[in-house]
Amino acid sequence: MPIIKITKMHGCGNDFVFMDYEEFQKTGFSIEELAVKLCDRHFGIGADGLIIPFPADGSSDIAWEYYNSDGTHAQMCGNGMRCFAKYVYDKGLVNKKSFSVKTRAGIIKPQILDNGNIKVNMGIPILKEELIPFKGKNELQIQDKLFKITPVSMGNPHCVIFTNENTLDMAKKYGPDIEHHPYFPEKTNVEFVKILSRNEIELSVYERGCGITLACGTGACATVVASVLNNLTEGNVKVNLPGGGVNVEWEGSLQDQEKNIFLIGPAEYSFKAEYIL
Repeated sequence: MPIIKITKMHGCGNDFVFMDYEEFQKTGFSIEELAVKLCDRHFGIGADGLIIPFPADGSSDIAWEYYNSDGTHAQMCGNGMRCFAKYVYDKGLVNKKSFSVKTRAGIIKPQILDNGNIKVNMGIPILKEELIPFKGKNELQIQDKLFKITPVSMGNPHCVIFTNENTLDMAKKYGPDIEHHPYFPEKTNVEFVKILSRNEIELSVYERGCGITLACGTGACATVVASVLNNLTEGNVKVNLPGGGVNVEWEGSLQDQEKNIFLIGPAEYSFKAEYIL
């Protein structure tokens, strides 16, 4: 049985197992199999996802693969990217504080700030329905509720819903059904949002492929985009998640949506260990 070196990290409680590419090659498992095995909270290490740095192919400084705890791949993960940036910089896999990462959502550019936080250029939000992908209407009936929804993609699909009710209770009750709704042919992340002010919101997320999580970076970004487009907030917003707060900055508007969005927040180590597969 191989012994592998792993690192556990989290961004506002959204937690990940990291494994170097060389360690992955020792295992004999596929990434999908490893994600399910390592992320299991009862029989494994326990995490929302597995992240493996991959060598650059010339189009970026470094690349990654990210898989959810259920073994499905995810195009992007904002909290995971902040942790990834800290991980690869601290290990010397990149030698600069601002660099490019190849993901399934395209090239993402994180920057390690002087205060230790990570600022990630998450790119331009995707709002064209065929690219999200989204095939439906702006209202969605689930159980006893008719929801007005705003679909957004941050490289992965999101369904944003504004509410005055308890956001976490709503995510737990309605998230699983919305994740698999036919409106979203590739399934979707689900955000329930309470507006606190023009510059602050409360957010709970049911993540595609892993369920309720303590934080979701792409979800925070998608939610701020939806909030701006619905004229509920400004473009600089503090997003309060169950695991902590992040800041999102977007200069876009209903008239000019082609603006990059930035996610700013912490990345923390939990532990490093050797693990027997």
